Amino acid sequence: MTIAVAYARLRTFAAVLAVLFVGTAAAAETPAEVSSPERLGIVEKLGGRIPLEEEVYDEHGNLVTLRSVIQKPTILTFVYYRCPGICSPLLTELSRMVGKVDLEPGKDYQIVTISFDHREKPELALEKQENYLSAIARPVSPSAWHFFTADSAVIQRLTDAAGFYFKPNGQDYVHATALIFLSPDGKITHYMNGIQYLPFDIKLALLDASEGKTGPTIAKVLQFCFSYDPQGHRYALNVTRIGLVLTLVFAAIFTLVFIVRPGKKHREDVHGTAS
Repeated sequence: MTIAVAYARLRTFAAVLAVLFVGTAAAAETPAEVSSPERLGIVEKLGGRIPLEEEVYDEHGNLVTLRSVIQKPTILTFVYYRCPGICSPLLTELSRMVGKVDLEPGKDYQIVTISFDHREKPELALEKQENYLSAIARPVSPSAWHFFTADSAVIQRLTDAAGFYFKPNGQDYVHATALIFLSPDGKITHYMNGIQYLPFDIKLALLDASEGKTGPTIAKVLQFCFSYDPQGHRYALNVTRIGLVLTLVFAAIFTLVFIVRPGKKHREDVHGTAS
């Protein structure tokens, strides 16, 4: 095989790889982005910002801006307080993590929980705050974990900024769950999907948030291989995406083994003969 032929084949396979990469990137979009005009689930917006000028109601019915509250690394959660499904396990796990993470809530970080159900009022938020603070295995000030409510317009702007998409289902909602980590100025730095976490992961994410460092998480990798199933409220393996990844891998291996290496060996043989 001449160098010219090897180079031509390399260009051909590079073009194939480029096409496959574009297809894989399109498939890597969340199901909400590609399956229907109605978004649902979590769309990570790392580096984006939560609009801190928005006003929400605190547990006592006071209207406050998020800017007046979010002044430390923050864990933001969107739930609705009457949720019969995954919201309670999320908050229960989060309260358990607060007792285990080697950082002091209220000093090193804070938590902000916002109901995305505009029908819920501060009285219910206060009840939830008292319940979850009492479940933490250490004393925590109410100022370290706020439970807010808001009107529908504010909720829409906040959830859009965070990439949190939900839809009504009768009196309830179809939605996913995530911990969203914010820097003190409202920058989104990390996402942790699901309802089970490790104290070490949360601590690292909070330390990154304190410095405004963004970065993909394991959940981002899992989102590539799994699609959120809103009916089953779970993530299902996406065979199409994995197939595209494997195709890319095999194409790269083929290019390396059958084109790049033989071409390199041919050049070495030519130089050896010439000398």
